[in-house]
Amino acid sequence: MGTDLLDATFAALADPTRRAILARLAAGEATVTELAQPFEMSQPAISKHLKVLERAGLVSRGRDAQRRPCRLEARPLREATAWLAGYRDYWAESYQRLDALLDELQAIAKTDTESRPDGTGR
Repeated sequence: MGTDLLDATFAALADPTRRAILARLAAGEATVTELAQPFEMSQPAISKHLKVLERAGLVSRGRDAQRRPCRLEARPLREATAWLAGYRDYWAESYQRLDALLDELQAIAKTDTESRPDGTGR
């Protein structure tokens, strides 16, 4: 994925209204009127959000007689997820190292406690 498209995808996802629109479109196609219903904003405002989503490749508009339904395009989300996967691996490895260190410290503390004559570790 090119950095411009990745940047556009993350910029589009940064807004909660646009994320809500994508969540709605995940359930199926919808018109601008249908998408505007749950929001306290005008159809032109929703259209502006849709333009941002379209530029990022996250939404496309079709033509069905008089209707122009919007639909979710998952490819940019899939590519953003693939980009993030490397960071998920990094954090998983970091947590594994942290778990190993914690196990080691707990074993040392247990050994110290058991080596004291009164078993208190003091």
